[in-house]
Amino acid sequence: MLGEYRIGGRRASDIAASVERGVASGDLAPGHVLPPMRELADDLGVNPNTVAAAYRTLRERGVIETAGRRGSRVRPRPASTSRGSLRVEAPPGVRDLGDGNPDPALLPSLGEALAGAAEAYTRAPGLYGDAAVVPRLAELARAGLDADGVPAGGVAITSGSLDAIERVLTAHLRPGDAVAVEDPGWGALLDLVPALGMHAVPVALDEDGPLPGAVERALGAGARALVVTDRAQNPTGATVGSERAEELRAVLARHPGVLLIEDDHGHAIVDLPVHPLAGVTEHWAFVRSVSKAYGPDLRLAVLTGDALTVDRVTGRQRLGPGWVSGLLQRTVAHLWESGAVDTAAVARSYGARRDALVRALAERGIEAYGRTGMNVWVPVSDETGAVTRLLRAGWAVAPGARFRMTSPQGVRLTVSSLSAKDIQPLADAAAQAARPARPVSYG
Repeated sequence: MLGEYRIGGRRASDIAASVERGVASGDLAPGHVLPPMRELADDLGVNPNTVAAAYRTLRERGVIETAGRRGSRVRPRPASTSRGSLRVEAPPGVRDLGDGNPDPALLPSLGEALAGAAEAYTRAPGLYGDAAVVPRLAELARAGLDADGVPAGGVAITSGSLDAIERVLTAHLRPGDAVAVEDPGWGALLDLVPALGMHAVPVALDEDGPLPGAVERALGAGARALVVTDRAQNPTGATVGSERAEELRAVLARHPGVLLIEDDHGHAIVDLPVHPLAGVTEHWAFVRSVSKAYGPDLRLAVLTGDALTVDRVTGRQRLGPGWVSGLLQRTVAHLWESGAVDTAAVARSYGARRDALVRALAERGIEAYGRTGMNVWVPVSDETGAVTRLLRAGWAVAPGARFRMTSPQGVRLTVSSLSAKDIQPLADAAAQAARPARPVSYG
């Protein structure tokens, strides 16, 4: 409970500020339960509606979370603390396997595409009032989505996958709502949900994606949205196969009011087909990023969905940035038309490195996961110790805390910078780091 800290204030803004001061000072630690609204209102001599407004502000700022009759409590991880800050800086002489970046050698040259976009801009410069989506990009995007079996829907363009997911969540949900997310999962998403004042509900997964039973439990407990990574899940490399897709569709069919968001960030770096789940629920969105295959700095993702979702996203976008630069859109359209990325070759390149590392770890008795994409997830019993031992051996990796909620500990290794000669030395170091440290004897 609150202990010695006393919340003060007469206005909603003052009460909220008092709670935030307690959180900042550490007097209100993560998990501390706040008084019921009527109780606090009586204590402060204010109307319960005033306290309700203060708590609503705190939820919207991501300071507290509310779980129905269980009351409101300080969030376990303050929204201002990014999981991305939980990283190990690689000192000189240490290889960085924790940044999650693609292999620059596999990214296409942008010179010709940028020149083509600039030439098109010279003929018809982008102006206020133009269509938010470049027609040729929309045409190419929709054709690709159709080929992959994604249901029909309008096309919107956002500044990357996370931007798209945020816009879809806020188009339908409100602070206090629960969102089912993969655990372990994308750290940025695990930060985003509480930053929006929403409550993240962990869903366990295996190499075929979210477990149907875990999804059923989360939705049955009241989660209003589900976010699924279709391919190259970060950090585990999971990919939703055809059988798992059927199982998940059956679960979603029992919860038609749930908002479904699919993140296909592995597009063009994975040679396994995508098995969309969309079309079962009333509201859905499918997001396809270009970052991993064409370059993170392009900051562009394609979004499609049901009519209401796309309309709400584009309508709100018009009141903010307005649109994603037409120059970037034309650049991506040029890259797609020219076949600048050989998906099969890129998938083989990442796959060779990833599979070799998983095999080498297995030979050393260490379980690891990495079905698709550019990451390998290694379960460990002592995450901090494993990261430290790997760093001493010359390898900086990503701590699993960046990606976990309630799932067991682990570390993520990004294979993008590895060569064939790196596999055995890295496997030796990772195997040594993954094993529990021997207890020190003082007898």
